[in-house]
Amino acid sequence: MCSFFQITCDGALFNRCLDCFLGKAAYIRNLQDNLDALETELGNLIAKKNDVMRRVVDAERQQMRRLDGVQVWVSRVDAFKTGADELITDGSEEIGKLCVGGYCSKNCRSSYKFGKQVARKLRDVETLIAEGVFEAVATEVVPERAPEPVADKRPIEPTIVGLQSQLEQVWRCLVEESVGIIGLYGMGGVGKTTLLTHINNKFLESPTNFDCVIWVLVSKDLRLEKIQEDIGKKIGLVDDSWKNKSFEEKAVDILRRLGEKRFVLLLDDLWERVDLTEVGVPLPSAQNTTSKVVFTTRSIGVCGSMRARPVKVACLSEKQAWELFRENVGEETLESDHEIVELAQTVAKECGGLPLALITIGRAMANRNTAEEWRHAIEVLKRSASEFAGLEKDVYPLLKFSYDSLQNETIRTCFLYCCLYAEDYVIPKWDLIDCWIGEGFLEESHGFGAENQGYYIVGTLVRACLLEEVEDDEVKMHDVIRDMAIWITCEIEKEKRNFLVRAGAGLKEAPDVKRWENVRRLSLMQNQIETLSEVPTCPHLHTLFLASNNSLQRITDGFFQLMPSLKVLKMSNCWNFTLKLPLAMSELGSSLELLDISYASITELPEELKLLVNLKCLNLRWTDTLNKIPRQLISILSWLRVLRMLGTGWFNFLEAPEDSVLFGGGEVLIQELLGLKYLEVLELTLGSYHALQILLSSNKLKSCIRSLYLHLTGDTASIIDATVFADLNQLNQLWIDEGIELEELKIDYTEIVRKRREPFVFRSLHCVRIEQCHKLKDVTFLIFAPNLKSLDLSYCSSMEEVISVGKFAETPEMMGHISPFENLQSLHLSQLPALKSIYWKPLPFTHLKEISVGYCRNLKKLPLDSNSAKERKFVIRGEEDWWNRLQWEDEATQIAFRSCFQPMGVLSGGRKI
Repeated sequence: MCSFFQITCDGALFNRCLDCFLGKAAYIRNLQDNLDALETELGNLIAKKNDVMRRVVDAERQQMRRLDGVQVWVSRVDAFKTGADELITDGSEEIGKLCVGGYCSKNCRSSYKFGKQVARKLRDVETLIAEGVFEAVATEVVPERAPEPVADKRPIEPTIVGLQSQLEQVWRCLVEESVGIIGLYGMGGVGKTTLLTHINNKFLESPTNFDCVIWVLVSKDLRLEKIQEDIGKKIGLVDDSWKNKSFEEKAVDILRRLGEKRFVLLLDDLWERVDLTEVGVPLPSAQNTTSKVVFTTRSIGVCGSMRARPVKVACLSEKQAWELFRENVGEETLESDHEIVELAQTVAKECGGLPLALITIGRAMANRNTAEEWRHAIEVLKRSASEFAGLEKDVYPLLKFSYDSLQNETIRTCFLYCCLYAEDYVIPKWDLIDCWIGEGFLEESHGFGAENQGYYIVGTLVRACLLEEVEDDEVKMHDVIRDMAIWITCEIEKEKRNFLVRAGAGLKEAPDVKRWENVRRLSLMQNQIETLSEVPTCPHLHTLFLASNNSLQRITDGFFQLMPSLKVLKMSNCWNFTLKLPLAMSELGSSLELLDISYASITELPEELKLLVNLKCLNLRWTDTLNKIPRQLISILSWLRVLRMLGTGWFNFLEAPEDSVLFGGGEVLIQELLGLKYLEVLELTLGSYHALQILLSSNKLKSCIRSLYLHLTGDTASIIDATVFADLNQLNQLWIDEGIELEELKIDYTEIVRKRREPFVFRSLHCVRIEQCHKLKDVTFLIFAPNLKSLDLSYCSSMEEVISVGKFAETPEMMGHISPFENLQSLHLSQLPALKSIYWKPLPFTHLKEISVGYCRNLKKLPLDSNSAKERKFVIRGEEDWWNRLQWEDEATQIAFRSCFQPMGVLSGGRKI
């Protein structure tokens, strides 16, 4: 028996199945045509893409940018091409599988799938073309201007040796603090432009809220139009129409455009004030910190005129200098000989931490692989640095711009004069000014004009970074700046200047006197010359420095007789020169204007010095063994403007003979001084309070006094009215010694309050030293010396307080208004066995550098609290036993000052006191 299975299908279902079969068959049947069409359309698509990219590149060169739509479309085309290329490549294999005239396939399943992929790709390429993105790319996408980078990257060495901390400091000012204008100042070659460049490039690395950073090179040839042009380029104002506008119209445009932006303006190499408002730059301020200005300059004075916060770019520390130097020399050179590293460190030190010199000399010494070459380099740098390769070409001319920019010839001459002092020599400002007065550089005038002018010039040179301020009253010349000055005098202006500088050269004999013949200024200071036995012929010699030749014992009598033009003679610090001054010095009578024999071990001045009738400056400082100065010698020097006699004759003061002006404790000397009508500056040593009272009777002499040494041996005064020092308006230094009977430096505090609106009566007093006044109990009068910087008290066995609280019992209101020692930098207390108190409450000591306490066993507490350490840390020296017994305001104070202590007898670096 059998059965049948029957399928029944309606017409609609049949038709759908037939269409599906025929559609699938079409992928196989049309495969060849579709592949050909795909290859053709792909070529068209790539051609269109190339056209678009060409237009995009052209637009980007004009600082346009492609929009995201362009990038998406280009990415789609690239992805499509990759897939289409694969299908076209595999197509020949699939075509080979076809049969029955292309209507069937030996592998229908494979051919169907491949044909379907080809058909889909063909539709995709048509879609890309049909989207019409090409016109959109050309007209809507490409023309949008690309945003400029915040700053234009500037080329710079990647290393930033020694400048990292300053970079961080300036960066904080720019992005955090309310500082509008910052001035980076320092000497030429110190790295100011390098620092500014790193600041510029940092804006590309660190996100900020600023819209643009503008770099402008100003330089010596200041042109406001150029500044406008550089600013205009950066903010998109420079076109033909803008170039034709007036200066004022451009300023308006800049002001309008910058007013819409948060900007940083970087100005490199300012030599004078730039009026930013005139240029069109809206001025930043503490209230308006949306924008900033940073500039570099060699003059701190420019910082002041620009109302900028000054940031000094200083020379590198010894460690940093060595790092930069070895980087430029190269490790291969340093390792080529075991001696070279030590020699190289010596060479690096000769550069004085100046980056430009370190780089120049370092590169010059690269590949110098023998110790002999390095020793030669050291000899050249010490003898005549200008002969060293690279310095004369690359370093000195750059530094000379500062010299050329000085205001006038007088200031330039005064600057060059400084190179006569030895390398690293700390020069008292007054010493320089004395020389300038003696040379006639400063204007002749009555009163204090010449001295004030001298201080103005010193200040100008310090602000121009051609001199470095060591302390308020001392300066020094950087080694490389000094070498540059010598180079100017010997190479650039040798005919005009005629300097011969052998200071600090280690000479035991003077240079051949034949070399002196055409010299105008000769410096042999700081050597070991023992004798000057020849008679030089020096018709043009104006200046002779023989100072600090401690081995000098003899100068031949005729030494000065052929120096008819000599104006300045410095023979200070010649300790072994114990004989009389050479009589031939009197032959300088018509020319010599400055004689400096300070710190010399002479016992008398010869009568022949009366012939020095044109002398303007006489320095006898600390000629402590001098006890005979002939009468009428001082008074006959009628042109004297400066007389320095601090410490003169104190060693034998009581033994001065009657024919000496030092006889009688200085009373005779004062009588002679009264006749010096041109006297401006006076430093004096007096042997009695009575002599001081005679001095105070002359308004003229009171106005001249700068330093006063009261050597009171044998004086019976038990009370000195300290108010008398208030009448010495220019008194800078006060020294009271051996006041055996002196019990009190009295001052009427109630009277001061009543007569004066403010009680600070000793405003000019900077330095006070009191010793061997065994009955003196305090120096409370110093509470009225607000500018006191140095106080030294020693061997005063009865002194119980420095400032006595008891003396304010009648005027307690003053205690709350006076804070003494605000400017004190050093306090030295020694051999004060009764001392219990410096001050009755803690003081801030904002400028203090050191306190030294020796053998003050009853001083159990210092006027310090935790606030005293906030501004700065200072050194405290004393015996360890004393330090361990100190009582402190609280534990926080003890902790704050624990690291400040140094045992008495040893300074930092292991040097003995």
